Amino acid sequence: MAPGSVGLAFRAGRLTATLPAGVHAFWNGEGQVRVVPVDLREQAADVAGQEIMTADKVTLRLNAVVTYRVADPVKAVTEVEGYVQALYRQAQLALRAVVGTRELDVLLSDKDGVAAELVGILKASVAPFGIEVGAVGIRDVILPGEMKDILNRVTEARKAAEATLITRREETDAMRSHANTARIFESNPTLMRLRELEVLEKVAETSNLSVILGDGGLADRVIKLL
Repeated sequence: MAPGSVGLAFRAGRLTATLPAGVHAFWNGEGQVRVVPVDLREQAADVAGQEIMTADKVTLRLNAVVTYRVADPVKAVTEVEGYVQALYRQAQLALRAVVGTRELDVLLSDKDGVAAELVGILKASVAPFGIEVGAVGIRDVILPGEMKDILNRVTEARKAAEATLITRREETDAMRSHANTARIFESNPTLMRLRELEVLEKVAETSNLSVILGDGGLADRVIKLL
């Protein structure tokens, strides 16, 4: 037997010994002995291609992986026929139970929550078989082609709506800023005059125009032009 394994020795259908890893010999006169090797190391089981319907009636395919180890080799061999297959069947049932109670959006956005619930269900269901579940991971969620197109359109529309909302918020903030600035200038003529001088300075730097102001100021000149 390989390292990390044990062997269960059966004689006449009865368990007679648990053998550690290594080489073992038996006397012929003791009758026929059958040794069932059990690997005690952590292993992974793929649960592939499960077609499941969500709570909102979307049929999808799931690929999951379950990590486990045999904690009690005697139970694993004597309590169930084929403990790996038993684990696989329980994982299928757990997936259907968990995914079937969730809508698609919730499932896609909360894979960690789905995996955590799966671990809890699987641990309880395979413990009588001497199996200890370590983790469950959702590897792939495969959607029908038409559902992919719908989700892509929904995602694009959502992004466009978010971009429009951001633009409107920026425009609103800019308008509020301009309104606040106008109120400040209205209540403080000296500050308004300084602002006019800044504008004139920029005009003089970028053009050959000569601007002559009277007593009214730049604001009055603009109003008159309009």
